[in-house]
Amino acid sequence: MRLTITTNFPDVQRAIDNLRTDIADKVTARSVNRTIEQARTAMVKEIRSTYAVTSTYVRDRLRIKRASFKAGQFGISAELIGGDGKRRSANVIAFGAKRTLSGVSVKIRRDRPRQNIQGAFIANKGRTVFRRTGKTRLPIEPIRTIDIPQMFNSKRINRAVIAAAQAKFPAIFKREMDYALSKLAQVI
Repeated sequence: MRLTITTNFPDVQRAIDNLRTDIADKVTARSVNRTIEQARTAMVKEIRSTYAVTSTYVRDRLRIKRASFKAGQFGISAELIGGDGKRRSANVIAFGAKRTLSGVSVKIRRDRPRQNIQGAFIANKGRTVFRRTGKTRLPIEPIRTIDIPQMFNSKRINRAVIAAAQAKFPAIFKREMDYALSKLAQVI
């Protein structure tokens, strides 16, 4: 008795290779996204350790452009973007502005004392610090200072966040690969 099985091995091999590529691309995209999320957390921590801003303020101004894999199209670039693209500076109200007898005091950096801004006042329902530009009541201008993109670009913060992301990526990739293989094993 003789049993013969014929199959088109090149087509099967191509299907297996495509499956491997799809899984690898999805795992890579998910790993990059998880790493970027953890880098965002590290960035919030590093910025808060240097500058006197709240974590909510920092998180609101950090955007993530996620890596994606969709139907054979793969984008491996994920970005952590500081700011909303419209502003380059922040009003000093975000730095703990307090009204004093001679103006407004703010604390921008944690390692430096509070600074008093003479003649400044808080207005706009407590959302903005202004100062008068002339001798009369008007015109006024908002008082602005460094914002999140410039904070992130400081060498110490940038290096710390990149080092944290590079250290965490291999473990995240391994975890995502194990998860994908366990899901594949359930299907088979």
